[in-house]
Amino acid sequence: MPAYQPPFQITSDILTLVADISEQLGRWSALLGNSDETFSPQLRRGNRIRTIQASLAIEHNSLTIEQVTAVLDGKRVLGLPREIQEVHNAFAAYEKMPFWQPYNSSHLLVAHSSLMHGLVDDAGKWRKSGVGVYSDKQLMHMAPPPSQVDRLMTDLLDWLKQMTVHPLVASCVFYYEFEFIHPFSDGNGRMGRLWQTLILSKWKPELAFLPVETVIRNQQIEYYAALSEADKASDATGFIEFMLKALLSAMQEVVMAPSRHQVGTKSVLNSDQRHVLDNIMGEMSLKELMTLLKRTDRTKFKDQILNPLIKAGLVEPTIPDKPTSSKQKYRLKMENS
Repeated sequence: MPAYQPPFQITSDILTLVADISEQLGRWSALLGNSDETFSPQLRRGNRIRTIQASLAIEHNSLTIEQVTAVLDGKRVLGLPREIQEVHNAFAAYEKMPFWQPYNSSHLLVAHSSLMHGLVDDAGKWRKSGVGVYSDKQLMHMAPPPSQVDRLMTDLLDWLKQMTVHPLVASCVFYYEFEFIHPFSDGNGRMGRLWQTLILSKWKPELAFLPVETVIRNQQIEYYAALSEADKASDATGFIEFMLKALLSAMQEVVMAPSRHQVGTKSVLNSDQRHVLDNIMGEMSLKELMTLLKRTDRTKFKDQILNPLIKAGLVEPTIPDKPTSSKQKYRLKMENS
């Protein structure tokens, strides 16, 4: 039993969410075992790109999925050098995940060094100064003093190594505690998300490619509210519930895609339509969907691929009453799962 015990409760909602996620994982595992296409290298890379783009976007990186893809393909992209560096760093860090242990402090420091290489002077080192979390210039959280960081992180990693709770719950607890401590001068948000993915991947390897970050990005207001409420309550229970819901949503979208290759009993989707359904994650703009197929003709893409999917009840616009809105995005229609 570790000396430090993070404050949280196992509620009936948490137990239900763990059971629901486990059920979705069972379905996903069955799909992975029965289909060579379900988890192809292309799909893994696509999910990894969405993970990176969404995690960086939460930290105000402006690059789109299209631009992130181009950067990783070695193409020239019109963007800030720092944002392009963030993409390269994040991809390199996620690729190194299999070689790290979640409870190893040296591995965590190496991961931060990889993630923040060339971006901060103290990459891979605990912070030496105070740090706060701000929203619109308003202080949301003041992290513990730097003199306490090493001790707090040692306690947290020891707890993680000896944890007795379900890995799904442990990953959420670690994520909250990590953000509370804020052990680095910069990059704490993206590090917390990376390390949660690492924890989950050690439990179920396929979770290394679950882009839950896309769900968090689409629910950023709720995400920060959950963090704030946990701080006020000095208890991570509410944040755990929020994160488990995000994981469940991401799991549902991943499991749904392969089952949509056939529409009812009347028609079979073509390869382009299947590709869209297999790769759409969270809410995506028309441009982002077109990028999946490297299409440039908006009219043909909508007429031949997107609109048939909408008509079949497989994809839905996020703003149904404003079909031509410049802010319009599209997502899988959840009730058809």
